Amino acid sequence: MVVLDYGSGNLRSAQKALEAVGAQTTVTADFASALNSDGLLIPGVGAFDACMRGLRQVRADVLVDRRVAGGRAVMGICVGHQVMFQTGVEHGVITSGLGQWPGIVEELHAPVLPHMGWNTLDAPQDSELFAGLHDQRFYFVHSYAVTTWELGQLDPNRTAPKVTWSEHGQRFVAAVENGPLVTTQFHPEKSGDAGLALLRTWVQSL
Repeated sequence: MVVLDYGSGNLRSAQKALEAVGAQTTVTADFASALNSDGLLIPGVGAFDACMRGLRQVRADVLVDRRVAGGRAVMGICVGHQVMFQTGVEHGVITSGLGQWPGIVEELHAPVLPHMGWNTLDAPQDSELFAGLHDQRFYFVHSYAVTTWELGQLDPNRTAPKVTWSEHGQRFVAAVENGPLVTTQFHPEKSGDAGLALLRTWVQSL
């Protein structure tokens, strides 16, 4: 298991959480190690634009494309979830994301920002990631999110992505399960027993 080091924070807490659920984990920026690992975790804190600069420096755009195309597991957390979408807009700065899904990451319309604290989720009943966790709360720290899911069922022979929602001022995408690519806007590594249970489910699926 690799936690991708591209200059973002929160790497060690993600590593510790994965190790707590039984994964042997390395924090590295090495392309070959990240490409060939059983699972790749991309955390992220801070600005979308800064995270994308760091990701491109370690060729994460190529890395994610190759892993997803090969059916190899990738998980993104917080800004690591946001960068999987097409575009991020922060303070008037428009930045291209990794483009795994269409959608724009924008500031939430809410009375208080950032959205910080525990919140409930609206997950699909057939979600594998949230199996047994539908009544749990998870920990969020963010001001930006995707509020419109734009990818429909394009191929009837393929399973549509499973999209989980939450709400802070308005509904936003809180998690996506799309084959080998799984992402969460919240921080499972900071979400207590529920977060560890979610990470354990992901690790055991590899």
